[in-house]
Amino acid sequence: MEIAPGIRRVGPDSIVNSYLLEEGGEVTIIDAGAPGLWKRVAAELAAMGRTLEDVRAIVLTHGHSDHVGYAERGRRERGWPVWVHEADEALAKGEAKNPAQSPPLRLSPMLGFAWWAARHGLLRVPPLAAVSTFGDGATLDVPGSPRVILVPGHTPGSAALHVPSHDVVFTGDAMATYSPADGLRGPQVAAFSADYALARESLARLRGLAAGLVLPGHGDPFRGGIDEAVRLAAEARLPGQSHG
Repeated sequence: MEIAPGIRRVGPDSIVNSYLLEEGGEVTIIDAGAPGLWKRVAAELAAMGRTLEDVRAIVLTHGHSDHVGYAERGRRERGWPVWVHEADEALAKGEAKNPAQSPPLRLSPMLGFAWWAARHGLLRVPPLAAVSTFGDGATLDVPGSPRVILVPGHTPGSAALHVPSHDVVFTGDAMATYSPADGLRGPQVAAFSADYALARESLARLRGLAAGLVLPGHGDPFRGGIDEAVRLAAEARLPGQSHG
């Protein structure tokens, strides 16, 4: 699905997002979503006029399994390098325990997410056998030249990726617009974070970016600009808390 010129989402829905970013005829995959999305990658690339041969890298916003997704398959079968923040390397490789704290859950949204996860291979995600790592402030040498902004809280190495040439910031789970835990929509701190208070504080690091388009790890695009998204997310209740 086309999100903006040069940007497509892999798959028809936004429950778990994987994005294709094209620049100069080459492609970076931002987050690998779920293993079951792999079968859709070639078709989405074709819709951009590109092929699997044009992919240069997979960049992960963090090391949770629903972002690692099909990354190991892409690395193993296609030789695509996979990048993640150095603080999430062990998590992405399955060598560290997932630090997520589960919030109170609503039955209907969680059942919907569980059904989606089962159908898309999220119950068994292959950990990465090898990764390349980056640090805060790095500009990655991949198509789009995303600049890394560390936004810890969801995970220690949770990172947003700012691509000024496309007027976009990929927030991963530093900010979501949909919560599978309770069905809440709109900019918010993502559920299943390691430290919800820190995640909210870290949003301030995104203020002032030149980014009219905000693409989260879960939920639909937010087109009102990153400053407005940060404002709304900072005002939204934290998972498991009442509003305010």
